[in-house]
Amino acid sequence: MSTDSNLKLSKKGLELLKLYKDMISDGYRNDLFNLRHFKELVKEKLITHNIKSILDYGSGRSDWNKEGFDTKSNSSAKKYFNLDKVYHYEPTENLDEKKLVDCVLCIDVLEHIFIGDLKLVVSDIYKYAKELVILQIACYPASATLPNGENAHITVRNPVWWKGFIDSFSSDFPKVSTILMCSNSYSKATIFETWSAKKWHEIPHFKVDI
Repeated sequence: MSTDSNLKLSKKGLELLKLYKDMISDGYRNDLFNLRHFKELVKEKLITHNIKSILDYGSGRSDWNKEGFDTKSNSSAKKYFNLDKVYHYEPTENLDEKKLVDCVLCIDVLEHIFIGDLKLVVSDIYKYAKELVILQIACYPASATLPNGENAHITVRNPVWWKGFIDSFSSDFPKVSTILMCSNSYSKATIFETWSAKKWHEIPHFKVDI
């Protein structure tokens, strides 16, 4: 789950922040389980874009230095992805290492954000990325519920909705490429082709004078 004490969240967003804090204390989202599903694709993209530093946005209690992320080599996530620096941002843990990095990685986070706060959070994600933003979003209800009885996936939308929503922000960051992976279940995902708004801006009719 990911928001920021410096961001002006809605009343609902602040309530959710407290609820997720309680859940993380009980062990919810404490590892890099969801990233393992996409590790080969992510590794390929990190190599392609020469990524050496990452900000894990909404990191929970994930440990990038813990051995065993890759079962074949028993290596940590940091070693598997050949990274020099990994920074963490998790407001429920009062952990804020946000800074400008090669890539901002946001795994299994945005579905936990109240829809009224999504614009704020996605804008915050993009402003810390120099080269690449990687988003993985669950598009189905969670098996877990919040302490107030609501589903832990507070904003459930289909992949096409998310693609359009993310497009509306990526156009403001033409130098940043985006990888969007929308999980339809634990074992299936819609993975959109990597895109950058730079090419859109180069199209003569991209900007229309009214």
